[in-house]
Amino acid sequence: MRPLRLDMSGFTVFRDQTTVDFTDADYFALVGPTGSGKSTVLDAICFVLYGQVPRWGGARGIGNALAPSAVEARVRLVFESAGDRYVATRVVRRDGRGNVKTSGAGLQLMPPGFDVTKLDTGMDLEDLGEVLAGVPAEMDAAVQVAVGLPYEQFTSCVVLPQGQFADFLHAKPATRQQILINLLGLQMYERVQVKAAEKGKAADAKLSVVDQSLVALEDATDEAVETAAARLARMRELTGAVEAAVPGLRAARAAEEAARGTRDTLDAELALITSVRTPDGLAEATGAITAARDAATRAAEAVHEAEEFEEKVRGELVAAGDAGSLRLALDRHTELERLTEQEGWFAGKVSVAEVECRDARTSADLAESEHTGAQQLLEQARQDYRDAQQRDRAAALRGHLTAGDNCPVCEQQVTVVPEVPRESAVRLAEETGTAAREAAELATARWRQRDAVARDLESDLERKRGQYEHHLSRLAEVRKAVQGLPGVAAIEQRLAEFGRLQGRLEDATAAVRAARDGLRSAQAAVRAAEEQQRTAWRRFDAVRDGLARFVPPPADRDDLARAWQALVEWARAEHDARTVRREEAQAAVLAAHEATAGAHAAIVALFTDAGVQPPAASPQDAEATLIRAAAVTAERAEAAWQRLVERREQAREQQEQRMSLLLESRVAKSLAGHLRANNFERWLLEEALDMLVDGASRILRELTGGQYELVHDKGEFFVIDHHDAGLRRGVRTLSGGETFQASLALALALSEQLAGMSTTAASLESIVLDEGFGTLDAATLDVVAATLENLAARGDRMVGLVTHVHALAERVPVRFEVHKDARTAYVERVGL
Repeated sequence: MRPLRLDMSGFTVFRDQTTVDFTDADYFALVGPTGSGKSTVLDAICFVLYGQVPRWGGARGIGNALAPSAVEARVRLVFESAGDRYVATRVVRRDGRGNVKTSGAGLQLMPPGFDVTKLDTGMDLEDLGEVLAGVPAEMDAAVQVAVGLPYEQFTSCVVLPQGQFADFLHAKPATRQQILINLLGLQMYERVQVKAAEKGKAADAKLSVVDQSLVALEDATDEAVETAAARLARMRELTGAVEAAVPGLRAARAAEEAARGTRDTLDAELALITSVRTPDGLAEATGAITAARDAATRAAEAVHEAEEFEEKVRGELVAAGDAGSLRLALDRHTELERLTEQEGWFAGKVSVAEVECRDARTSADLAESEHTGAQQLLEQARQDYRDAQQRDRAAALRGHLTAGDNCPVCEQQVTVVPEVPRESAVRLAEETGTAAREAAELATARWRQRDAVARDLESDLERKRGQYEHHLSRLAEVRKAVQGLPGVAAIEQRLAEFGRLQGRLEDATAAVRAARDGLRSAQAAVRAAEEQQRTAWRRFDAVRDGLARFVPPPADRDDLARAWQALVEWARAEHDARTVRREEAQAAVLAAHEATAGAHAAIVALFTDAGVQPPAASPQDAEATLIRAAAVTAERAEAAWQRLVERREQAREQQEQRMSLLLESRVAKSLAGHLRANNFERWLLEEALDMLVDGASRILRELTGGQYELVHDKGEFFVIDHHDAGLRRGVRTLSGGETFQASLALALALSEQLAGMSTTAASLESIVLDEGFGTLDAATLDVVAATLENLAARGDRMVGLVTHVHALAERVPVRFEVHKDARTAYVERVGL
């Protein structure tokens, strides 16, 4: 993996858009003051590829990707791996609650010859090339395929982060062994062992199923197939014989059905003829219509007589005069008598009301005079109160006067000062005014009450006078109306006569209604009798029509009883003739049934002879049932034979499959047994560790001028100090600078050797070191610089440093200087 271009915006200290172009930088250094953002450039490469950074503490530290006040961070990396060019992009955003989440991620494979400067034109992600991952969930697998390394191996072989440089050197043997297993992909052998064990178990499980199937197929032998074939031949012969015999049975059954049809037809005719009999009550029904018609004639005559009498009484009533006029004249006499009696009562009520009204008005006038006097006394009291106020004010001035002084009111000289009164004139005036006000209020209330009573009585007097005047007017009108009318006795006599005539008219009207009701009843009886006779004729016609095919004698339409008698006598003669023919038809039915039973027994015998249970069948479908039973028996025999043939083939296939599964189980178990002991994996790890230590020793000797070389014993690392008689020392006894040299030697050796040892075919085309070169002395620093220059001079990988050591940075041909101001960090390329 070789980075070509890195674009950052809003990422940690890089708030503004920042681009780092690594295109032709085979050997470069990221330089700048401490805290300027040098390591952040490497963090961006790790983050855009894997979504996490070593010093953030894993994927949960994604919140560190955003600048403090930024809401979005974008990182894009163009890199090459194994000859292909890719673009990786990752975007994180802060939501309204302050949570930071990855909102977009993608990996695109670029077309050959893609020019990275096109990114400056603002190309969209969809325009970059073939999409290998379009969402964050797809990035891990796609990046591992493109780079060839998972995150842990990438940060151990390509980008070596600050603070973890010496982890591999100081790791425990078990930890270091696991790192090598991950780097070399030796988990493959463990997976092979697990797969082999699973395959052996699966083969055993399948073998158990095959054995059970073979037990179930034990009856599928050659002898059983031959027996089934012989039975199939017999069943086919049975089917042919039954099909040949069924036409005879069908003919016999048809003859039997025809005989039964003849007999049943005669039975139906006999039942029909036997049902012909004279209806009950025929004579009574014939006489009822005559009686009903006579009663209807008499009822019509009674209605005519009642109507004539009613008309006569109605004429007498008209001649008697108008009863309403007589009752109105009688009411006028009654009203005149009542009004005459009430005239004195109304006059007395008016007189009493006039007296009460005069008394009330006199009392009201007296109360009004009292009210006027009380108001005058109240006004005088108010004036006295004002005079008292002036006297009190004057009295108040006397206390300050002395004889010979000028008066403050009139400015005249006072010769004698009057004596100051003991009592306050205002207080005495207030008491007098209070008594006057109470007396005035009482007089006002008494006047208003009596005045209201007087007005009510005056209003009542006016109302009573109006009633009395209305009464006199009505009395005059009634007296005028009564003049010229008959007397009361004459009017009452004429009303009595009118009532007697009215009663006779009501009796006559009731008689008419009763006569008409009788007529309607008689007419209804006639209609009922006529309908009964029509019903009797319809019944006769229905019975005779039912016998029409037997040609009954003609009917007398004038005499219903004679018509029924003729039809019944004819039916008796027909019944006797058909009884003889029915006995002959019954004998024919018995003979045909015996022929049918014989044909059916012969077919049943065919089933019995073939060893098959005859089917139970109803007479209606016996032929079809027998043919179907024979065919079904043959089909079942064929199916049983075919099933045995198939089961015999299955048994042979199961035997072959059993042999194959046995072989597969033995091979899988043998392979799992060989890999279970981990001998092969242990041998590979020892070989890898030997190659790694040999390469690291060579580099360490160059870095230390031949003083140290690296060895291992039982997984532990040691250094041989040739300046101290070849003393072997533990790596934890090394100084800071010596530890850096040993760690650098291991990192470079691990980077060189991994491509040859790893099964993941990783493309190790670059290595970037982020470690404290400031701990080295000048001589060691010169050796480290020479070693890195030699590594870069090979031309097989990009080499990068992160340092603030000026002497080391000056020896690097390409430098990316990182600066930071109050707002953002930025990167400037210097050198070649």
